[in-house]
Amino acid sequence: MAAYGRHCRFLINDFTLFYTYMNLKGKKIVLGISGSIAAYKSILLLRLLVKEGAEVKVVMSAAAKDFVSPLVLSTLSGNAVLIDLFEENSWSNHVALGRWADLMVIAPLSCNTLAKMASGACDNLLLAVYLSATCPVMVAPAMDEDMWKHPATKRNLSLLTSYQNIIIPVEKGELASGLHGEGRMAEPEQIVEQVQGFFLKKNDFAGVRVLITAGPTYEAIDPVRFIGNHSSGKMGIALAEELTSRGAEVLLVIGPSTQPINLLPEQIIRVQTADEMYQACIKQFEHCQIAIMSAAVADYTPVNKFNEKIKKAESSLTIELKKTTDILGSLGKIKKPGQWLVGFALETSNEKAYALGKLHSKNADMIVLNSLNDTGAGFGGNSNKITIFDKHENEFVFSLKSKKDVAADITDTLKKLMHA
Repeated sequence: MAAYGRHCRFLINDFTLFYTYMNLKGKKIVLGISGSIAAYKSILLLRLLVKEGAEVKVVMSAAAKDFVSPLVLSTLSGNAVLIDLFEENSWSNHVALGRWADLMVIAPLSCNTLAKMASGACDNLLLAVYLSATCPVMVAPAMDEDMWKHPATKRNLSLLTSYQNIIIPVEKGELASGLHGEGRMAEPEQIVEQVQGFFLKKNDFAGVRVLITAGPTYEAIDPVRFIGNHSSGKMGIALAEELTSRGAEVLLVIGPSTQPINLLPEQIIRVQTADEMYQACIKQFEHCQIAIMSAAVADYTPVNKFNEKIKKAESSLTIELKKTTDILGSLGKIKKPGQWLVGFALETSNEKAYALGKLHSKNADMIVLNSLNDTGAGFGGNSNKITIFDKHENEFVFSLKSKKDVAADITDTLKKLMHA
């Protein structure tokens, strides 16, 4: 009953209205086990995953055999346990295994395997499967406290996070060394809850069409010069990838940006100018349930665009500018019941007042505020610090995080408000 209660609390927090106990039925999971004393917990973890209905295939490092028996794991999973790339004149197809799974879970993740994953090393089957996996990867670290707190470990975990791997937090408690502190692997029940949460979240925007804008716009002065800004597009791209991973049908309209985008080509519309972005959004908005306007669109564009490069002949140059079309405001005017419109506000002073003014004047449902006064926030970087306001002026404040985590916070808040 205690385990059932934990499951129920988890789902209430995830705004899920119902719970099916066998909610992993049909899910394909690769369970990776590295050499750590915590490997004994992998037996219970495997049993729980199978009990929940998952099909599990186990891959072990050679060192893990010293801590847990492959025979036990094979018996519980109903599948042969894979250890070596080459075994008994056969080759283990790590590429096929990495493509077979819906999720790869490495538990325990030893300090040694963590370092190898961070550096891209590939000297055993477990690492080969990890590097060739096309599915998301979730890891549960396990090590002594001093190892856990070492700067190299923190750097390696940061690298894994940047690779889009999901880190399950360690616990504080009794360690194998006899010490008491951080570094203890999460309990199997908690890991299963994380796995369930992953699959629940993966589908919580299933079938929802989402329009997202990202990046700057470039307003041409002549063939080589333009008016623009320092936006990289990272925030909008992170939102597009987050919502896609959660089942949404995403269309990203992005201005000039060199950032990699993990979306299908047909999900991306590339534009240069504010007018091109406006035209794309107006065309697509009626087919979408959600529109998130995170692009840093130019407010002004030159009245006259020179066909030839302007020569440096005079001591000064005057360029007449005109306002661009307000994309957020335009969508707010044609928004239909049931559509959700999310805007962004980047401010340097009177941040809350300007953000709320934009929220109401543009007929948006939610506004995401960033301030250039916050260290680590703003254009170009990999982190952001946001405050979200809904149309009732409720305020949701978040700490400085990676833009990937900020995208998850925005998506979670949007989900909460849509189901309020």
